[in-house]
Amino acid sequence: MSEYIFKLPDLGEGTVEAEIAEWMVKMGDMVQEEDTICAMLTDKAAVELTAPVSGRVSFMAGAVGDTIGVGTPLIIFDTATAAATAAKKPEPSATPENRDQARVVDPVAAAATVRPASVPLLPDSPVRTSPSIRQRARETGIDLNRVKGTGPQGRILQADFDAYLAASLLPAAAVPAPAGSNRTAGATEIKVIGLRRKIAQRMQQANQEVPHFAYVEEVDVTELESLRRHLNSNKAAGEDTLTLLPFIGLALLRVLEQFPQCNAHYDKERNVLIQHHAVHLGIATQTSDGLKVPVVRHAETHSLAALAAEIRRLTRAARDNTASREELSGSTITLTSLGKLGGIASTPIINLPEVAIIGVNKAVERPVAQSGQIVIRLMMNLSSSFDHRFVDGYDAAAMIQALKQMLEQPATIFMSG
Repeated sequence: MSEYIFKLPDLGEGTVEAEIAEWMVKMGDMVQEEDTICAMLTDKAAVELTAPVSGRVSFMAGAVGDTIGVGTPLIIFDTATAAATAAKKPEPSATPENRDQARVVDPVAAAATVRPASVPLLPDSPVRTSPSIRQRARETGIDLNRVKGTGPQGRILQADFDAYLAASLLPAAAVPAPAGSNRTAGATEIKVIGLRRKIAQRMQQANQEVPHFAYVEEVDVTELESLRRHLNSNKAAGEDTLTLLPFIGLALLRVLEQFPQCNAHYDKERNVLIQHHAVHLGIATQTSDGLKVPVVRHAETHSLAALAAEIRRLTRAARDNTASREELSGSTITLTSLGKLGGIASTPIINLPEVAIIGVNKAVERPVAQSGQIVIRLMMNLSSSFDHRFVDGYDAAAMIQALKQMLEQPATIFMSG
């Protein structure tokens, strides 16, 4: 028997191990070269791997949720079976129709790529979609074979799944409970795997290692909101409008010029604090898979419009699972907001190895005293956390106060020097 041992390749950025997020094949399956075989989850993203050869699956390294080291055998193919099958079939001639499909495949390069659009799927090929959608399908009991995909090669996109799910849901009253049943009885066990496990590990690590210093300050954003509304009123119909987040991000970039100790990483292994000159702004984003932090590279070079556009692009990519590993790593400071659910105050956990995170709470109108009068103003709290080992309480407070002043006088956000 001829075997091909496919070892887990390096998935980038010094990855030493990855978690099995999903198997698309099972023992004994006959797999064609470049068929998707599994999805592996690193600290940054899910990566679909494809078969470097054709053959029958004779070994699989583990179950979903197991962690595999780089260079460790992941799957073994019995290639003798594939060779025997191929020998029975005449080799297709290099006609113009199939010439574009013929190419040499590097097994390592093929491992992290998907099938090109020019290569047709076989009728028995597995459903093509992202690991996050597969997970949601399992949670909701949806058979993905019934979902019509509108992506390349019929790939099921997030919008396809959401539309099918919405159409399949019935009002609770339309689904009667069996006679004598107790809907509150029992429990559901959910294995903590994938991105959720990574989030849990990172949150635990940050909470255990970092002495968090929390600082909350209220900000009058009445004038800032007035400016935002004015700028949006000049936009064409259908054009993306501005939220408060890019204004806050731009103000933060200006403030960090005075407080470089907050735009830093702590390298625990070398016991070195690295103050970055560039600001790679992380935007904490809630997705169906959990919290992700896409990164605006060199945010200090962006105008308001450019920053807003990049935040929109990256958060959408994070939510529909199209963000690359590079777009989900390397932030030097993080901005987090729960939007309309922002509450009065929060206690954000620092995104290691950073030393600061700025939390944005919701803006609400309330009465405040101003020049001896009670007036209605739009107020918003900033709830921020700092690594107290490297950012003194005074500096943390001074930075947030500087940010508050800039937001309350929004013209200063656009002034240099």
